[in-house]
Amino acid sequence: MKILFASSEAHPLIKTGGLADVAGSLPRAVLNQRQDIRLVIPAYRVVLQQADNLQLAAHLELAGVSDPVRILSGRLPGSNVRLYLVDSPRHFDRAGNPYTRDDGTEWPDNAERFTVFCRAIHAIATNASGFDWQPDIVHCNDWQTGLVPAMLKESMAAPASIFTIHNLAYQGLFDYKTFKGLELPTHWWSMEAMEFHDRFSFIKGGLIFADWLTTVSPTYAREIRTPEFGYGLEGLLKHRKDTLTGILNGVDYAVWNPGKDLNIPVQYNRRSLFHKTENKRALQEEVGLPVDVTVPLFAIISRLVEQKGIDLVLQILPKLMQRGAQLVVLGSGDSVLEAGLRSAARQNPQQIGLHIGYNEALAHRIEAGADIFLMPSRFEPCGLNQIYSQRYGTVPIVRSTGGLADTVVDTTTESLAGKTATGFSFREAAPGALWSAVQRALACHAQPEQWQQLMMTGMQQDFSWKQSAMHYIELYEQIQGRKSTPPAPETITETPATGSA
Repeated sequence: MKILFASSEAHPLIKTGGLADVAGSLPRAVLNQRQDIRLVIPAYRVVLQQADNLQLAAHLELAGVSDPVRILSGRLPGSNVRLYLVDSPRHFDRAGNPYTRDDGTEWPDNAERFTVFCRAIHAIATNASGFDWQPDIVHCNDWQTGLVPAMLKESMAAPASIFTIHNLAYQGLFDYKTFKGLELPTHWWSMEAMEFHDRFSFIKGGLIFADWLTTVSPTYAREIRTPEFGYGLEGLLKHRKDTLTGILNGVDYAVWNPGKDLNIPVQYNRRSLFHKTENKRALQEEVGLPVDVTVPLFAIISRLVEQKGIDLVLQILPKLMQRGAQLVVLGSGDSVLEAGLRSAARQNPQQIGLHIGYNEALAHRIEAGADIFLMPSRFEPCGLNQIYSQRYGTVPIVRSTGGLADTVVDTTTESLAGKTATGFSFREAAPGALWSAVQRALACHAQPEQWQQLMMTGMQQDFSWKQSAMHYIELYEQIQGRKSTPPAPETITETPATGSA
């Protein structure tokens, strides 16, 4: 099969979150199963600086775009996946984050930028680019590609489309004035299309018009059909439940493998787990904490936002400090939460090591050196760090939601006896529930034999991309010759949206 995989970011070229990890790994896994999959992303400035051996593949004249758009062709670094870059300098040749300015506010022309990206994807998908290649399937990801399934529905002999929801909270919402400036079909401004409570919704284009929907874990696929997690789109998602599949994200164990990880001081595996202690000592030194391998060392690697439950951590920190534990935090995000963590670090300099920002190599050293990983997310479509933590023998504490519920087996008397326990989980998004899980973890940590069993069981888990890639290939095959009917307008119900754009 020929598959065009469209994403707004892909590791190692550009990364702001888990979408980049998926876009950098899933196409490689699908290619390894002898499918012809190609990746298309915007030609951001940082991408052009890193990509090698690019060649001009096409010039596109796109509707609503005054300047020609180039398609550059190369390979995704570290792989044989063919890479297409949508090169429109006015839209993508700028410094910084793909979506926001340095002050954290969104680029004011995001709607225009990603409309150009969608038009270019559509041109490649319908062979308007002049390539001697046309996909059977277009696999779109998140709101930045949400217009593509709608465009394909209005094209003759267009390929089928899949739309993957990585995080329904981010929908690409814009006002009517912005919509008018995009020069899109006027009938798209309707409840039956992309109008959503008097705003234009990019993600709704994917949800309505794609031939199939997927999301990144089976539990999240169920959750987004409820008011708590549906952000006003649960009625539409309920209607599409027969064409909605939850496929758990995989991880790249070539990158996240403590036995071969060159980012950590000492490599180790299940047979040499004692070397993890050396990584703990090195991490404590690096972040300025007293070196003591007997102290429980907790870790957070996360966007510092409410979704991730960072406020819950702040509320239990005094108790955690009283218990003599240490905490290492790596991340950035909400200024209030950052300030709270800075204040806590000033008050507890011997117990809290804080790094505001992101550092990929440090993230690996934290996974290798910590004892316990905190991930108390209010919602988590899939999550990857809890999976990385298990492979590194770092026991996760998670809220039982989304992919966290699908990947972490809570420690109970029964799961310990059956040697299936891989972490600790709790249900209520409240500081008391989190603290109860932390106390259970500390009690287990004080029993070395039980703790080592937890570590070993976690390290044996296999969440590699191979299995997930096979599920996607089966889905590609299923829809290749079948295009489902979009939901009838009268069956779509909406409730007020509460999510951010």
